Amino acid sequence: MKISSFDEYKQVYQQSIEQPEQFWEGIAENFYWRKKWDKVLEWNFKEPRVKWFQGAKLNITENCLDRHLETLGDKPAIIWEPNDPQENHRILTYKQLHDKVCQFANVLKNNGAQKGDRICVYMPMVPELAIAILACARIGAIHSVVFGGFSAQSIADRINDASCKLVITADGSFRGNKPIKLKEIIDDALVQCPSVEKVIVLTRSRTPVSMIKGRDLWWEDEIKRVETQGSVDCPAEEMDAEDMLFILYTSGSTGKPKGVVHTCGGYMVYAGYTFTNVFQYNPGEVYFCTADIGWITGHSYIAYGPLSQGATTVMFEGIPSWPTPGRFWDIVEKYKVNILYTAPTAIRSLMSFGDEALQGKDFSSLKKLGSVGEPINEEAWHWFDEKIGQGRCPIVDTWWQTETGGIMISPLAGLTPTKPGYATLPLPGIQPVLVDENGKEIEGNGTSGNLCIKFPWPGMLRTTYGDHERCRTTYFATYHDMYFTGDGCLRDKDGYYRITGRVDDVLNVSGHRIGTAEVENAINMHSSVVESAVVGYPHDIKGQGIYAFVISPNHHGDEELARKDIMMTVQRIIGAIAKPDKIQFVSGLPKTRSGKIMRRILRKIAEGDTSNLGDTSTLLDPAVVDEIKAGAL
Repeated sequence: MKISSFDEYKQVYQQSIEQPEQFWEGIAENFYWRKKWDKVLEWNFKEPRVKWFQGAKLNITENCLDRHLETLGDKPAIIWEPNDPQENHRILTYKQLHDKVCQFANVLKNNGAQKGDRICVYMPMVPELAIAILACARIGAIHSVVFGGFSAQSIADRINDASCKLVITADGSFRGNKPIKLKEIIDDALVQCPSVEKVIVLTRSRTPVSMIKGRDLWWEDEIKRVETQGSVDCPAEEMDAEDMLFILYTSGSTGKPKGVVHTCGGYMVYAGYTFTNVFQYNPGEVYFCTADIGWITGHSYIAYGPLSQGATTVMFEGIPSWPTPGRFWDIVEKYKVNILYTAPTAIRSLMSFGDEALQGKDFSSLKKLGSVGEPINEEAWHWFDEKIGQGRCPIVDTWWQTETGGIMISPLAGLTPTKPGYATLPLPGIQPVLVDENGKEIEGNGTSGNLCIKFPWPGMLRTTYGDHERCRTTYFATYHDMYFTGDGCLRDKDGYYRITGRVDDVLNVSGHRIGTAEVENAINMHSSVVESAVVGYPHDIKGQGIYAFVISPNHHGDEELARKDIMMTVQRIIGAIAKPDKIQFVSGLPKTRSGKIMRRILRKIAEGDTSNLGDTSTLLDPAVVDEIKAGAL
C-alpha cells in the first residue's frame, strides 16, 4: 500500500488511472473486512450516486483498534498534551483505548443509542473526544462533531438538522488562558432541540453547571454503572460499507450549513491510504497533527487515518502561543515528534514572534512536516523549512476538503520534488482536471482554471444530510459529470498544481471555510442593520480576513460601539471564528439594476486595489462606489 519512490509513484498513478477499480480493490485488501465486497464501484455523477465496496461488511473500529491488539496492544495510540503544561499528560495504549471505547460504547447503549442514531459531540480536545467518536462508530451510531468554538445557535441548527438523539459534552474546556463554558452553551442550544433525550457530560474544567434530572448525566457516573454491570467488552456492530459513519457540517455559499455525509468503508480505506502515503508513515513514528477533531482534519488525520495504520497520534488541547509562543516546539521535544502537520495560519502566527521563541528548542526528532487548511504562502513555507525543519525535513503542502474525506493533491513526503506554494501532484487514484467557465476541459500545462475531479474516489462525500438535491446542485451541477471543488487552480509547466483560492462566495479564514451568506445573515440579525455584504481580503496571519460593508443608519453616531455590537451578534449566532475583522459603514451597496450585489467591486476595495474597478456603468447607483472607496478602512 505504501509507495516507496517517485518512479513508483508515477507508475502506480498511471495504473490507478487506467484501472481505477482494480487499484482501489488492491488498497482495500490492506484492511480487515468481515465480508468482502461483491462490486468495487457503482457511480453516476448526474444524480449523484456513488457506492464503493458494495456488499462489504465491516466496522471501522475493528480496523482502528481490534486488529492492532496482538501486535501493538502495549504501544501508545494517543498521547494527550493538556492545555496547561503543568498538568499531567496522558498516554493511552491501543489496549487501553480499545477498553475505553468499548466501555463508553456500552454507556451509549445503556442510554438508548442504537445503530443509525445521530449523536452530537461538542467537547474539548481531550482523549474522551476520540473515545466518544470511536464509541459511536463501534455501535453504528452516526457522530456529528461540532467544533468547540461554535455558538449555541450554530449547535442548535446542527442538532436539529440531523435530529440528534444524544449530546456528548463537557462542563467546560480550556484554550490558552480562557475557560469556555461548554455545558452552558449546550443548555442554551437545547432550548430549541426537541430531539435530544440525553446529555452526557464529562468533567474537565470543574465549572459549575446545571444538570437537569432525567436528561443530563455525568460521564464518570455512567462509566461506573457499566463497570458494575460486569464485562466492559462491546462487540462491534456489523456495518455495510455504504452505511453512514459521520456527518460534518461545513459552510457553503448559502446561509445554512450543510451536513457532509461520509460512509464506513470508502472513508476508512481513503483515510488510511492517504495517511500512510502522504506522510510516508513508518511504524513507531510519533505523529502530531495540531488540528481540532471538530474539523475534518482531526477526523481523518488525528483519529481514523493514524489509528487505522497503528500509528501513535498526539492530541493537543491548547493553542500554539500559550503560555509561550514556543509551545508547539516544547511538545515536539517532549514526545520526540517525527511528523508535524499544522496550518499556515499557525505557522504565520508563530513567525510573528521572531526567532527568540525558537531559542534552545530541540527539533532533531522531526523528519517530515505538513501544512493543511489553505495554500501555504512562500514566506511561511521557507520559514517552516529553514527554522523548524532545519533544511532536512520534506514539507507536504496538502490540498483537500471536508467533502473529499482525505488528502487529494500533495507531495509524498521525501519522494515528490517540492516547490514552495504548490500542492504538487494528485495522489494515485485522483483525477483532477481544470475547466473554463463553460466546463470545457483545459488541456496541457502552464494553464489555469476551475479545479474539478472527473472520477470518484472512496473518501468522497455521498450526500448532504437530509437534502440530496443540495449535494447535487453544490458539487455536481456546475460542470457536467464532474465534482466541482469551488477552487481556482494553476497547473504549471511541470504539471504541478497550485490552488489560487475560492471562486465561489466562500471565505477561507485560518483554514476554515465560512460562507459569506452565513456571516451576512448573522450581521443582518442586528437590530440596527438594514443590509450587509461580506468579502474576503488578504490577512497576514489568517490568510483571509472578513471585511463587512454594512448599511446601518441608526447606530446613534457611535461607530465603534456599533461595530462591537455587530461583532457580538455574529459571535452569538455563529461563533467567534466568523467575527468580521473590518466593518465599514456605508449608505448603499453597489448593485446591478436586477438587485445583485457586485462583490467583485467590494473585493477589490477591501484588498486596497481601487485602480481598476471595471465597468461600473451598469450599476443602479455608480456614485455609491466612490463613497465606499473614500471610506475604505
